[in-house]
Amino acid sequence: MTNQTRPYDLIAFDWDGTLYDSTAAITVAIQRSVADLGYPAPTREQAAYVIGLGLTEALAHAAPDVPVTRYPELGQRYRHHFAQMMGELTLFDGALALLQDLKVAGYRLAVATGKSRAGLNEVLNSMDLKGVFDDSRTADETSGKPNPQMLFELMAAAQVPPDRVLMVGDTSHDLLMANRAGCAGLGVTYGAHDAQSLAACHPKALVASVSELRSWFASAM
Repeated sequence: MTNQTRPYDLIAFDWDGTLYDSTAAITVAIQRSVADLGYPAPTREQAAYVIGLGLTEALAHAAPDVPVTRYPELGQRYRHHFAQMMGELTLFDGALALLQDLKVAGYRLAVATGKSRAGLNEVLNSMDLKGVFDDSRTADETSGKPNPQMLFELMAAAQVPPDRVLMVGDTSHDLLMANRAGCAGLGVTYGAHDAQSLAACHPKALVASVSELRSWFASAM
């Protein structure tokens, strides 16, 4: 059901680097997991670029020298290193309050992430987020970004058409997914990809902090 008093009915958020301050931890975990197997570790830029993709696709891009037969081992090492840092990770300052305000205002909220279902559930359950999100999709239960299938499934479940959906993310993968789904995209520049990469995907706007994101929502809605 649409509400014509506002431009969107469903707001889909990427998780890592958009709501959750995990970009540095993911980058380090990728670098360490590749080094553990005895291969050259990717640079910070190479590792950060693949954030948002499904794990297998991300490792294929970040560690092209590692044979496919060793991906399960590489994935295990990644999960080991990331788990060691999880206790120190939090939502970006102001993100929880923003989500709660949007929820109270009547928007449907969803997560569209490159994380696994187990990984997303673990972090959602560790935070005070019960009831905040109406739905979510992860890379291991549907097609990974920038394939638009995640958004297609979220829209179908919410019965919301593409022109009433906004995708918020910190990578070009997020914004390309929105473009391919026929949805609007909003880029945040405080995550994995730089402003130039995000701008090339023609988002509605770019914001540099959660505070600016809140201001954008206030002015646009």
